[in-house]
Amino acid sequence: MATATGGGGCCGGGRFVLQVLRGRWFMMFASFLIMAGAGATYLFGVYSKDIKSTLGYDQSTLNLLSSCKDLGANVGVLSGLIAEVAPTWLVLLIGSTMNFAGYFLIWLAVTRRIPRPTVWQMCVYICVGANSQNFANTGSLVTCVKNFPENRGIMLGLMKGFVGLSGAMMTQLYFAIYGDDSKSLILLIGWLPAVISIVFVYTIRTMKLSTHPNELKVFYEYLAITVLLALVIMALTIAQKQVSFSHWAYVASAVAVCVLTFLPLGIAVREEWAAWKQRKAQQPVADDDDGSSAAHDLEIHATDQPKQEEQEVANPNDQIESSNTNNTSCCADVFKPPQRGADYTIMQALLSLDMITLFVATFCGLGCSLTAVDNLGQIGESLGYPQHTIGTFVSLVSVWNYFGRVFAGFISEIIYEKWKVPRPVITMLSLVMSGVGDLLVAFPAPGSVYIASLLIGFSYGAQLTLLFIIISELFGLKYYSTLFNCGQLASPLGSYILNVLVVGRLYDQEATRQLAARGLTRSALKELTCIGKRCYRLSFSILAGVNAFGALVLLVLVMRTRKYYQGDIYKRYRDQMAENEKRIALSNANIDDPEDVKDRK
Repeated sequence: MATATGGGGCCGGGRFVLQVLRGRWFMMFASFLIMAGAGATYLFGVYSKDIKSTLGYDQSTLNLLSSCKDLGANVGVLSGLIAEVAPTWLVLLIGSTMNFAGYFLIWLAVTRRIPRPTVWQMCVYICVGANSQNFANTGSLVTCVKNFPENRGIMLGLMKGFVGLSGAMMTQLYFAIYGDDSKSLILLIGWLPAVISIVFVYTIRTMKLSTHPNELKVFYEYLAITVLLALVIMALTIAQKQVSFSHWAYVASAVAVCVLTFLPLGIAVREEWAAWKQRKAQQPVADDDDGSSAAHDLEIHATDQPKQEEQEVANPNDQIESSNTNNTSCCADVFKPPQRGADYTIMQALLSLDMITLFVATFCGLGCSLTAVDNLGQIGESLGYPQHTIGTFVSLVSVWNYFGRVFAGFISEIIYEKWKVPRPVITMLSLVMSGVGDLLVAFPAPGSVYIASLLIGFSYGAQLTLLFIIISELFGLKYYSTLFNCGQLASPLGSYILNVLVVGRLYDQEATRQLAARGLTRSALKELTCIGKRCYRLSFSILAGVNAFGALVLLVLVMRTRKYYQGDIYKRYRDQMAENEKRIALSNANIDDPEDVKDRK
């Protein structure tokens, strides 16, 4: 008897561990880690100086490289289309391979371990490396939104918040591992995100829609942890600027950051343990209807096929809609979209006036923000800040980028629930904030760059998260993998035009003028450097004007969607969850109670 009990306890413990590993809360924790490694593109300002000096680029060429990075980071249509037909694990595996290949080749070039590549080769390397973050976004972020559709704003805020913190987190890690060697940072962002995705490649998957009594409470606990993490990173960043840290002090800082990053794992185990005890207290055979546990999901997702995932998430009415659609031409209803919030087809969404308005606003807002973030290193250099302080600017942008993303997710959700304020209104305000940051760079005062990095970082994070939320709310989740990647295509286009054709050229013109004033020619120097407040005055004044124009464009979207946001935009998903739970209850009612079977015998 003792042996049987012990074996049962061991087996029960094994089943609980399996439940944790297959549960939705551990899946969310794994997604947090993947997102924490998906923000390598925001560290370009730290190592861009190494690329410029080692390869002898001028500012226009460096900005071209930066634009290719932005192009790769925002053109995620390929990852979206792959996700429509392939399992999630394959999407994550492709992304990890691209991440390592792209950044490892850049590291080899900067450390001169390979012959000096041409400019177009470097553009390809950084474009491939940056494009990998779209596969991480599509694999984990889209999956989490489908698993928690009713709280998608909060979910997107948390997920994109970790991306915003990613740059500052990896800065702490690289100080601890490699010291103050910014070239090694390129190597770190090559192998670390790839390893994280490979470790959790089978954890991320779509699950059945279901309600959880503590879902919102858990989200707020996650929010508290991430806010604490952001504050700790900001405190460490400021302290490292004021005091010279030893290597072991950097190691201790990195350990503290890692401990806080892994705290959500404890919450995941706690929630699964509560679900485990609840199921044990009830009739155990039939009770696998708790949405937070993985027992039911384990049976359904054993093969983890993409078609099976789609059937579990899709609204039952979608099958009727798809059968009706198959009888007509695929282009017949392109200009006859359904009501806002229903599942648009890809072409219906892309050709709608709502998406076109979002595209123009994204071009202005995210294009300006990316341009400012990518030039932070040169902005600090032109104003006479030391290299370590320039790293501080980049870390502060990452931290406030996080706060912007969390604000866009949590606060916009609260504002909508209480006052039905359309999300495009909050996006308008974020563009105005970014314009103020641009003016602080154009007309700098002592310490104004710190404030500018705060405003630009916060605005950028809020804009990106709100873009993803608005697309999911206006066009549905059926083709969300493709649509959210299409929605951000305007960002690299805006970055290229504003970064290369405006900021880069005006910077080089001012640097050339300074050389002529000193009686030197451009060919006399290895790299072209501009010093002084005039380097970015005109260009960032233009960026401020572009942000103002984008805010006016968003006013059109506010007027078009005002009535839609006055209604209940989540009713459809609540009805779907209720239908799922009803089917589970009816299914469980048909299972014989073990005690009844014993009595009949």
